Amino acid sequence: MTCTKNLNYFSFLIVQCPQPTMAIFNNTTSSSSKFLLTAYPGLECVHVWISIPVCCLYTIALLGNSMIFLVVITKRRLHKPMYCFLSMLAAVDLCLTITTLPTVLGVLWFHAREISFKACFIQMFFVHAFSLLESSVLVAMAFDRLLAICNPLTYATILTDRMILVIGLVICFRPVVFLLPVAVAINAASFHGGQELSHPFCYHPDVIKYTYSKPWISSFWGLFLQLYLNGTDLLFILFSYVLILRTVLSIVAPKKQQKALSTCVCHICAVTVFYVPMISLSLAHRLFQSTPRVLCSTLANIYLLLPPVLNPIIYSLKTKTIRQAMFQLLQSKGSWGANVRGLRGRWD
Repeated sequence: MTCTKNLNYFSFLIVQCPQPTMAIFNNTTSSSSKFLLTAYPGLECVHVWISIPVCCLYTIALLGNSMIFLVVITKRRLHKPMYCFLSMLAAVDLCLTITTLPTVLGVLWFHAREISFKACFIQMFFVHAFSLLESSVLVAMAFDRLLAICNPLTYATILTDRMILVIGLVICFRPVVFLLPVAVAINAASFHGGQELSHPFCYHPDVIKYTYSKPWISSFWGLFLQLYLNGTDLLFILFSYVLILRTVLSIVAPKKQQKALSTCVCHICAVTVFYVPMISLSLAHRLFQSTPRVLCSTLANIYLLLPPVLNPIIYSLKTKTIRQAMFQLLQSKGSWGANVRGLRGRWD
């Protein structure tokens, strides 16, 4: 009788909380031409609860970046180089959020872990392309701050509308030039089917491990490309701030020093929340093979969600002009809605 009760109890647990190994086995046997996505290994039973804060973060990222992009586009007084680059940053964060949203919520809500090779490569290309775009936009913002503080007299003559357009085109074409050959090479390679990835989205260091060719060559080639591109961007940003600090320290008045540095606080925060998680995740995959999978998943979600969530909050809190424009936009929409309701009442 006791044995029967124990068997019923264990069968109830298996039904309520399927083990990851069973899911992997079923998904692997059903199709060998797909990868298996993973959100938080070992925490499959609480995916629904984990999805609540994740959905809140995605909502903040979508609404915040959409609001900043809309405010800069609609308000003519914000059509200045600094705010144009900020709208580019918001657009890139918005696209990066939308790129990973379907697979992340699919794994957390519906346990939809399978993703085809083609869909995985497309998502991987866009994830890395938008990451490179964000790095390029941060470089452009550093260049903007460098000119505004070190050469304020030539700021308006250098950063004209045409120059901003040229910088925007260079930013857009840069990931295509560097990542398209890599995408073609990866598309031509063959991979082991049914393998389990470490994230709920496709990431190059994670996917390349399952190629039939030598994976370490492709992995370190990707690391070299990432260090060359993002590393060059980071070095330019650091060099820009060295020049900015030298200029600020030469200012005699302390209030002017504080005012000059306050214009760089938001950009410094944006650089920190972007590069630190990205470098940590890349090193965790390539150099530390014994990194726990839960840690890799956490770093991946931080890498994807931290910049899109924090950038709108930082710029709306620290930039008075953006904050006032957002309040005005919300008030105008509220008054427009009230007028529409009043007209409906009159017509009725």
